[in-house]
Amino acid sequence: MAVYTKITSRDIKSIQKNFDIGKITNFKGIKKGIENTNYVIKSNKKRYILTIFEKRVKTKDLPFFMNLMSGLAKLNIKCPEPIKNKKGEYIFYVKGKSACIVSFLKGKDKKKLTGKECYIVGKSIAKLHLASRKLRIYRKNSLSISYLKPIIKKIGKKIEHLNKNLMHLMQIEMNNIKKNWPKKLPTGIIHSDLFIDNIFFYKNKFFGFIDFYFSANDFLAYELATCINALCFDKRKKGFIFNSSKSSNLLKGYQSIRILTKNEKKYFNILCRGSALRYLTTRSYDYLNTPKSAIIKIKDPLEYYQKLLFHKKISLFKEYLN
Repeated sequence: MAVYTKITSRDIKSIQKNFDIGKITNFKGIKKGIENTNYVIKSNKKRYILTIFEKRVKTKDLPFFMNLMSGLAKLNIKCPEPIKNKKGEYIFYVKGKSACIVSFLKGKDKKKLTGKECYIVGKSIAKLHLASRKLRIYRKNSLSISYLKPIIKKIGKKIEHLNKNLMHLMQIEMNNIKKNWPKKLPTGIIHSDLFIDNIFFYKNKFFGFIDFYFSANDFLAYELATCINALCFDKRKKGFIFNSSKSSNLLKGYQSIRILTKNEKKYFNILCRGSALRYLTTRSYDYLNTPKSAIIKIKDPLEYYQKLLFHKKISLFKEYLN
């Protein structure tokens, strides 16, 4: 979440007029995240989240996201639920950009997770995957391995002022990962962006997931690879150290609900490398292209440079367990 598009009281009055959400008494931008503009809207009834979709989100994908969150909420998966306006539509426009309003999810993210919390998160991801299988909707992953090469090309050598080996590593890994990428693994709808700030706890217990705007159909184990990268490394000064206890708990929690297949384990390392390359690539692009006017904290691409180097040193699924 972030703030790229600034709204005014006039925009808020228009929203209040077109939605049955009560009298809006306050609104405030949310600085976290890097993709869309988000505001907390408080009315005399409840709190809501206003999301204004920026360049990376395509208008044609919005019905998928709305139907996914609505469907998951009906299947008792805790997540924001999209709100229809008085015309019965989820999507409307703010400052000429597509937007939506979703329910406010109780709780907040944690700064770091314990091993026990990683187990619960893993278990909850498996429940999300099983529930999403009941939804007859589809979206191709627009940031899968096959789509990264054009982004890497756009980044170019400008990124090398961060690290002179960065572009070379991205190019070499792109070729190696694409060559070894699995062709057939269990698939379904995945969240695809389960970073710690998209995982909410309430009264110190796991409560739900937010920010489904990267969700797509892909390998289910690819979700776990992303979570290993996002949740199972501990920051030590400027370095990131793999935490095998967190990784093991995450995978055990997941497998308490859904057992990974032999092939999912066989290809797990390459999935982790692919996920690390995905975030190294998009963070590098955003580092170079995010406007200075955006109210946002730029995320460091070198975090995923380090994580990618870690995965290159190992190869077996058992090395992600303790």
